Amino acid sequence: MKDRLDFIMNLLDSKKAQDLALFNLSNTNYITQYVIITTSLADKHSFALLDTLKTELKPRGEVFYSTDEENGDWVIADLGDIMIHIFTQNHRRKFNLEEFLNDYKRENKSD
Repeated sequence: MKDRLDFIMNLLDSKKAQDLALFNLSNTNYITQYVIITTSLADKHSFALLDTLKTELKPRGEVFYSTDEENGDWVIADLGDIMIHIFTQNHRRKFNLEEFLNDYKRENKSD
């Protein structure tokens, strides 16, 4: 798992994704084990990052169960056990998913 996460994080970083954050939620009952959040430079950059993820990860056997790409301000890629959220800066600030995930993790540990 660490190799997959590292590959995805490095891939996003190499394509100028900003403020990468990784949340390990595997000890909770959250809908996925890991969440990656990053900021794009603009909505077109969000789509370019998603395209890069598809291009690089599908040949490695990754399955994209779902993508939400209706709005470039918040693009989501669901790999099953990894969920990737690509936000523009304003939307990342507006929805503050990091705070939600940190609170969720703190309040929902399943030991």
